[in-house]
Amino acid sequence: MEPFFGGSHKDFALGWQEHSVHQIELITLPDRFWKWRMRGAALHFVPEALASEPFDALVATDMMNVGDFRAIAHKSDIPILLYFHENQLTYPEGPGEKRETRFAYINITSALAADRVLFNSRFHFNLFFQAARSMMQSVPDHCPDWIMEEILEKSGVAYPGCRFPPGKVDAASADPEPPLVVWNHRWEWDKQPDVFFSVLRGIRDADIPFRLALLGESYEKIPKVFQNAKEEFADQIAVFGYVESRCEYLDFLEKGAVTVSTAVQENFGISVVEAVRMGCFPLLPDRLSYPEIIPDRFHDQVLYSGTEDLDKKLRHLLLHSDEYDGSRKELSKSMEKFSWELMVPEYDNLVADMASKV
Repeated sequence: MEPFFGGSHKDFALGWQEHSVHQIELITLPDRFWKWRMRGAALHFVPEALASEPFDALVATDMMNVGDFRAIAHKSDIPILLYFHENQLTYPEGPGEKRETRFAYINITSALAADRVLFNSRFHFNLFFQAARSMMQSVPDHCPDWIMEEILEKSGVAYPGCRFPPGKVDAASADPEPPLVVWNHRWEWDKQPDVFFSVLRGIRDADIPFRLALLGESYEKIPKVFQNAKEEFADQIAVFGYVESRCEYLDFLEKGAVTVSTAVQENFGISVVEAVRMGCFPLLPDRLSYPEIIPDRFHDQVLYSGTEDLDKKLRHLLLHSDEYDGSRKELSKSMEKFSWELMVPEYDNLVADMASKV
């Protein structure tokens, strides 16, 4: 049951369905109106889920109110796995926004109502429990602090599988100069595109040549920073906007010299893993989930400490791209462990085990 069927949520659901040994039925809603999804998706899914019975197990994601679903559907006997892509306790507020604690409590009570709870990285797991405990401590009286231990006992970490091209991926050397810089993240403020374009502006003004692939999804309307970039970097842009064809998308990644993230919110990073697997060298902030998914031996090369460090690392890579070919191939191979082919047994065995205990 996926109330927000888009981006990494959609990719996860389709990937599991495609590779699973089980029969998986997807019940979804479009990826918009997230606040209404958290309040009302359970109401929408109850009749659809009951009409499609019998299920051996149900999977819900973090925008689902599992407690409401259980109560309204009168289904306490079907085991439910809750998977957290994000959470509303720690997701950073956008400009002019104020955190609404009711959505954070929906995440907490959903975890309590589920039979098993998974987070998409150890970073995310730790972040959630730290924030949840802090929220419980802020309760004015009669704090239900018992719930944290109960949630913790049934929680774990499972990286999302990634859909790589079939067969062996042999990361090739990047295209000849000028090197292709890849942005393949959501076009939203929490990915900090303004920082990304600011660094590129300085590099362009220093007459360091590069091409630019602006991939990734945007919602409703294109953010102004991207509209401005379309004009400002017109001479460098090789592709602008979401690419519907996955083959074409992967082709751009394969041609890339470097993928850059400037995010302030990232609990795993499917787009980064995809780009690295296809041969892009990553430059990532030394925070969030990135130190967890990048092998330790590459941290000094890949992780940057701030904007100045990113600028320095990106300039060197663009001027000496061929020096990174060996690292690109090693990093590409290291991402193979996230392929659905290798990850799916963990998920399949988990739901089979849940179903067997009913």
